[in-house]
Amino acid sequence: MPGKPTLWITRKLSDKTLERAVRDYDAIINYEDGLHSADEIIAMSAKVDAILPCHSELFTEEVAARLDPRLKIIANHSVGVDHCNLEALRQRGITITNTPDVLSDATAELAFLLMLGAARRAVEGDRMVRSASWNFWSPSFMVGKQVTGQRLGIVGMGRVGQAMAKKARGFDMEIHYFNRSRLPKEREVGAQYHEDIDSLLRVSDFLSLHCPATPQTKGILNAERLATLPDDAVIVNTARGALIDEAALIAALKSGKIYAAGLDCFVNEPGGNPAFAEFDNVFMLPHIGSATVETRDAMGFRALDNLDAFFAGKAPRDKL
Repeated sequence: MPGKPTLWITRKLSDKTLERAVRDYDAIINYEDGLHSADEIIAMSAKVDAILPCHSELFTEEVAARLDPRLKIIANHSVGVDHCNLEALRQRGITITNTPDVLSDATAELAFLLMLGAARRAVEGDRMVRSASWNFWSPSFMVGKQVTGQRLGIVGMGRVGQAMAKKARGFDMEIHYFNRSRLPKEREVGAQYHEDIDSLLRVSDFLSLHCPATPQTKGILNAERLATLPDDAVIVNTARGALIDEAALIAALKSGKIYAAGLDCFVNEPGGNPAFAEFDNVFMLPHIGSATVETRDAMGFRALDNLDAFFAGKAPRDKL
């Protein structure tokens, strides 16, 4: 291919990522950082050799069928690829990559923040101080749920799940996990494996979701499974909103079955679910699990590494 490959970067990435992209590619960059419709994505595919998108760009079966043959690779700026119909893209001869490894610690940090905030009534306490309504104290005031020494259930013991488990060991938590396959013993580091999710839920005082969103995992935490958890359990989700039946979680919060929840992702994004706002025991953030300077740089560079390899005629490290 003569000259530099033409690359479309669909969102405003980190400064270092964009500097490198401009140096090495004929880069078209969305500095305005707005979202793109399916028609815009399809139209742009006729002008570029590669797209570096985020999870906000949807490559459905219908979009994949209409992409221009010029487009050869989609190098995702994310680990999760539920926004891509992988089979439909592969049928068009398009290579797809993602960015594993580099965001595990940042996402696990946020999961721990959500877990602590939900358990220790952070939303309620913060609002009280900010509104100047804190005018009382007693031993029974703002009593929350202790994290140290409790049982933590992890659904999905991949890179992020393992990073979460490592941090939880610092709080002397008893770690249980459910995964598609059991980890080698040296990677379990004492964590107890459960062959089915219902067995895990029965012992999860705290439950943290770290699995991808697939047709098999959509709504995995439904009303029946919420009822399986111990009373006063705390739920944390930094993976994908589709994993939780939000109506069922709201009902469990109203009934008092679930003590609290920490949520970084929702079925509808951006925006979330306004129904959660009525609960002081729901600690929410706007899907920022990987949002640290170090991790954003690393994600951008990992995506560019995959593009560099592809256009050098090599297999990208993170080809899916």
